[in-house]
Amino acid sequence: MRVAVFSTKPYDRDFLAEANATAGHDLVLLEPRLSVETAALAAGADAVCAFVNDDLGEPVLDRLAAAGVRLAALRSAGYNHVDVAAATRLGVTVVRVPEYSPHAVAEHCVGLMLTLNRRIHRAHNRVREHNFALNGLLGFDLHGKTVGVVGTGKIGVCVARIMAGFGCRVLASDPYPNPEALAVGVEYVPLKTLLAESHVVTLHCPLTPETHHLIDEERIAQMRSGVMLINTSRGALVDTRAVIRGLKTGRIGHLGLDVYEEETELFFEDLSDQMLRDDDFSRLSTFPNVLITGHQAFFTQEAMHNIAATTIANLNAVERHGPDGVTGPARVC
Repeated sequence: MRVAVFSTKPYDRDFLAEANATAGHDLVLLEPRLSVETAALAAGADAVCAFVNDDLGEPVLDRLAAAGVRLAALRSAGYNHVDVAAATRLGVTVVRVPEYSPHAVAEHCVGLMLTLNRRIHRAHNRVREHNFALNGLLGFDLHGKTVGVVGTGKIGVCVARIMAGFGCRVLASDPYPNPEALAVGVEYVPLKTLLAESHVVTLHCPLTPETHHLIDEERIAQMRSGVMLINTSRGALVDTRAVIRGLKTGRIGHLGLDVYEEETELFFEDLSDQMLRDDDFSRLSTFPNVLITGHQAFFTQEAMHNIAATTIANLNAVERHGPDGVTGPARVC
């Protein structure tokens, strides 16, 4: 199968090449993101392979379908960047990687919590300048604190398990309680209760129309004063401007982000020699109690291996058995 692979970096190429070694697909590795402007690069391909910030909206899918593309293989679990109705109408099968390493994201999430709490990033910079003063670095014990986990899929359960190991009380909000979460002592409560009682709130739910700006002005007002808010899921779960106001008032005491609602033009690129045009992101970067990483929570050897292996397995299944070759959670439409 000839596959136009968009948004590739050197590490993508290495892991995909390893996974494809025996499959023998013709992978056309492309650096640009998939968009209306770049869709023509898929000419002659049977399939496209896309990442989280690629555009698979209706205009792009129209162009891909007109060029003969009948498969979109996502290198991600989320598919909020896909117009599923348009793909179905155009006969474009969409497959994804439903699970790669929940531990990778969960461990990064906890890393953000620890770094923010103990000001490790600030302490590191001080020591490099031979400043060993402790003023301004005071943290708190996580032991005995309440952590609210919003969304208890595989990643949320991993986070709950880790925080339970720290000796935290773990609350959760999810319309579908997970027996694995209950088994580690998680207590399910309404979201309003979780926000009011949690010292730390961490987001692990998918981005849907219902969860867009889940954390907005109203919900921030429901939070405990000085709360730590962590988002390693999808950027648009959080209303950035509402969060900035929450930081300014002190309602939000710490903010850790691995995703950002306008990250498409920023993340995964080296922009160190450019002026950023995103005023909201620039404002966030000025707060000493904000820590942002560039969508790297998934980025471990194990996760990258699994993403590549599942992607190639999806291509194999469709090539051998047609669109119905991929079933279950890996099949989007």
